[in-house]
Amino acid sequence: MNKKEVSEIKRLFHPDRCPLTRICGCYVDAEKNKKTRLKEAFLSLPEEEMFKYFEIFKKTLSGSIGRSLLSMEFPLTQEAGGGAQEYLLKLRDSRLKDDELLESFYDKVIEAFLYPENYYIILIHGAYDIPRRGSDNLEMFDASDDVYEFLLCSICPVRLSKPGLSYNEETNSISERIRDWFVEAPSTGFLFPAFSDRNTDIHSILYYSRNPEELNAEFARQLLGCELPLSAASQRDTFNTLVAETLSDDCTYETVKTIHETLNGLLEERKDDPEPVALGREDVKRLLFASGAPEETLEHFDEEFEQAGGGSQTSLYVSNVARTRRFEIRTPNIVIQVKPECADLIETRILDGRPCFVIPAEDSVEVNGIPVRTLQTGESEDTDTY
Repeated sequence: MNKKEVSEIKRLFHPDRCPLTRICGCYVDAEKNKKTRLKEAFLSLPEEEMFKYFEIFKKTLSGSIGRSLLSMEFPLTQEAGGGAQEYLLKLRDSRLKDDELLESFYDKVIEAFLYPENYYIILIHGAYDIPRRGSDNLEMFDASDDVYEFLLCSICPVRLSKPGLSYNEETNSISERIRDWFVEAPSTGFLFPAFSDRNTDIHSILYYSRNPEELNAEFARQLLGCELPLSAASQRDTFNTLVAETLSDDCTYETVKTIHETLNGLLEERKDDPEPVALGREDVKRLLFASGAPEETLEHFDEEFEQAGGGSQTSLYVSNVARTRRFEIRTPNIVIQVKPECADLIETRILDGRPCFVIPAEDSVEVNGIPVRTLQTGESEDTDTY
């Protein structure tokens, strides 16, 4: 799924265009006991409650693709009889009216979702009449050939509110606030089937994790039968390892700067593209060659790519490996951070026999917020400044 397709589904979570038929939920305590359940026609909910759920559903489809939102394809073993795909299709086609299927789904989540506190499992079913788009790319809501039937699961932590004081209107006094359990934004979720090319894709699923560095791979494997792709941090580490090991002695400041300028240029060129900019194995190889890697150093690149954690089909999202907000130089004792577009201001020189980074100080300079005078041309550090 791309960001336009995700946005199209998110726009459905509104009373004027709501395609949701049913909502089911199960509140689970820290001991993995099912404490209470919900099973309602979604449109029968009170309006205020409905809007709260809409916010949760939108959050389950929030974040960048490749970081918080991850597309996964079912392996062939899970598309066979008895696999996760068949189970999820059966659950979807039941429209959440089969109590036995619902209970087994809750049990599967409880078994796979390793979380030490209380949480709330929310599962909804929707049926979206996909409007056609004309040549002007505008939607024609009175023309629809296909229906996208889907499940959206949101798993929300439930925490006890913090102690404090509050105003009691009945007694007109300040008193201790009553603590209660409140449902937080979802930490994990999924959309099945995926909505690819604006239609049903039963071979894929969209996975959500609020923390892109804690993807809960075991949960995805046990419940959904899918292997998660590399996390954003793992993609960055894989790319950095490939650059360092491939370029080796040719991995200079100027070379790395050029690589990141190229990556940021790619993002800028395709900023309006709904598909995330991704680099496959051959794309990374071409990037390194264009950045000065000798051909002989690339002879074993394919093997190094595999060892670094990128399988032959792995794609590295440019937004995960490039630094778009800052360009960082780190030594054991000093860290220098500049805007990527200002990286050219930093030079490398040999001064007094030592390799140094040189930063021009022609403009105003502050130290701990205090404006300071810098040495002028022709002055030495021993010049009196009284």
